[in-house]
Amino acid sequence: MMTITYTGKNSIYINMTNRCPCDCVFCLRHNKDHVFESDSLWLEREPTVKEICDSIDTWDLEKYDEIVFCGYGEPTERLDDLLEVATYVKSKGKIKTRINTNGLTDLIYEDKVAHKLKGLIDTVSISLNATNKVDYLKLVRPKFGIDSYDAMLSFAKDCTKYVPEVIMTVVDVVTSKEEQERSREICESIGATLRIRPYEEN
Repeated sequence: MMTITYTGKNSIYINMTNRCPCDCVFCLRHNKDHVFESDSLWLEREPTVKEICDSIDTWDLEKYDEIVFCGYGEPTERLDDLLEVATYVKSKGKIKTRINTNGLTDLIYEDKVAHKLKGLIDTVSISLNATNKVDYLKLVRPKFGIDSYDAMLSFAKDCTKYVPEVIMTVVDVVTSKEEQERSREICESIGATLRIRPYEEN
């Protein structure tokens, strides 16, 4: 049985896809198949929108703080389906919605897409992970190459126009204190908030 939704930290997580344009050196997918207390997050196939919504309905939404699009893949690889699910979630009540993303969505679709999140997504959390494009390329190993870093920053800035909260994250095991401070400056220039993420939290 596929794990479509799972819980952790008082949130419901949605595992929509295993596709991802990155191969981060610190990605947990290299050495484990689950997060929190979930079963394996490797999907036999991508669940339909109906299957995702049906899985959401198995949880009492009033008991949770938010629904997070975050599984073992990049959720915006299925952006249209994600937005359809987010629309369904918003019809169910006041629960918040968040996307955890690598921020390369504009490159995936070869277009600006942040405006599509307006009114449906409350928080976007974007993996920053480096303070320059060369280090980013080495750490994140995106299939789009050296231009990925600037595209990610551009997406983050666009998100601040349409989404109430934009967070950018760095993983503590791959960033020094100096890099973390520089990351904070980058976030402030964009209008985002920095979050330093402990590796074991993944």
